[in-house]
Amino acid sequence: MAESTLSARWRQTLNDIAEAARRAGRDPDEVTLVAVSKLHPFQAVAELAQAGQLDFGENYVQEALDKQAQEAPAGKIRWHFIGRLQSNKAKFLAGSFQLIHSLDRLKMARALNSKCLEFGCRQPVLLQANLAGEAQKGGAQESEALELGTRIFNMEGLELQGLMCMPPFFDEGERARPFFARLRRLKANLERELGCTLPHLSMGMTGDYPQAIEEGSTLVRIGTRIFGERP
Repeated sequence: MAESTLSARWRQTLNDIAEAARRAGRDPDEVTLVAVSKLHPFQAVAELAQAGQLDFGENYVQEALDKQAQEAPAGKIRWHFIGRLQSNKAKFLAGSFQLIHSLDRLKMARALNSKCLEFGCRQPVLLQANLAGEAQKGGAQESEALELGTRIFNMEGLELQGLMCMPPFFDEGERARPFFARLRRLKANLERELGCTLPHLSMGMTGDYPQAIEEGSTLVRIGTRIFGERP
């Protein structure tokens, strides 16, 4: 049976990620593909899950929960939340995702922590940093990140696993490299502050994932290249 276009694009993306890792002198297994499925039907998610893709990224809480409700067999997919967070959605986020990439302010951290304690769960999170100071994007300012990261680390209901960033959009991936390098250094500084190692750097998308991998990314968030343009 011929492979579908969707599965073929996914498989090529995996191959290209592995090759980028090898060129950077890294083990390809150190880099996880998060397939960004926002606004695409669950059927596309199910097809890739059947082919072996486990990690999927969603931007909108209700859409993500609706897709989770369709999942069979339950628990096979690892759902990542990568969109802007709202405090009033904390009760839907707590315990519902393998990893939340976009925690970026103390108010949201407190709301999420409170719900996790109420539900008896511990939610893995990443601290999102806004390294370019872009007003339209979420993320803590670089000058605030160490203090905020420390406070999140000390919350019982949250498990801080690393950092995430979204650099400005560039036509050329190489121009995003300085932002990836800065996030890597910020993570190292936070690790020294906390006295522990944080496993993840979530950085790199369709146009700049090779540079992100070279700078240490462990999670690359790729959507359009796999699923095509969003509806």
